[in-house]
Amino acid sequence: METTLLPATASSERTQAQTYMERYRAPFSLRCGALLIDYILLVGIIAFSTLLARLGRHGPATTSNAEIVGIVIAVIVAAINFIGLSALRGETIGKWATGLCIRQTDGEPLNLRSALLRHLVVYPPAFLVLGLAFLVGDMLIPAAYAGGAFALLLGVGFLMATFNAHGRALHDIIADTIVVREEARRARRLRS
Repeated sequence: METTLLPATASSERTQAQTYMERYRAPFSLRCGALLIDYILLVGIIAFSTLLARLGRHGPATTSNAEIVGIVIAVIVAAINFIGLSALRGETIGKWATGLCIRQTDGEPLNLRSALLRHLVVYPPAFLVLGLAFLVGDMLIPAAYAGGAFALLLGVGFLMATFNAHGRALHDIIADTIVVREEARRARRLRS
């Protein structure tokens, strides 16, 4: 007797994706640890360049140039870390260190489009608002509003991750991604 498999329905595919997200989703504390490692890397670059600038003996012009070079290097490292490594390997340096990786909600590897969407829709506007807060720092009320908007933009995204059943933050929902434990990658390789 020969049997034929019925084609998978959309509801069974949805169920498989739900099971995948529930089984491998990363705990919020590990996600925070990974983000902290990523930001320590970037802040370390800026702090090191500022330290070099302060040790220089050539006056304010050299000081500001060294700081600008440090900021440019930090922006380049951030782009490589958050977009390049995410698109190529599905993980940032922080996620690698904590054993996490970024996947599509169906379990497929992250692609460049999703990496760009994930990291460029929420973060840059939030940091532009923070920069605005520093620009209007002399005016207390506008600076407070800009700082509050920055906290709201980032805070809402992270609060969503704590209360979301699948642990997905705002940028994960926008890009249709999920942060999972490394075992998910290994399980996908074994099934292939």
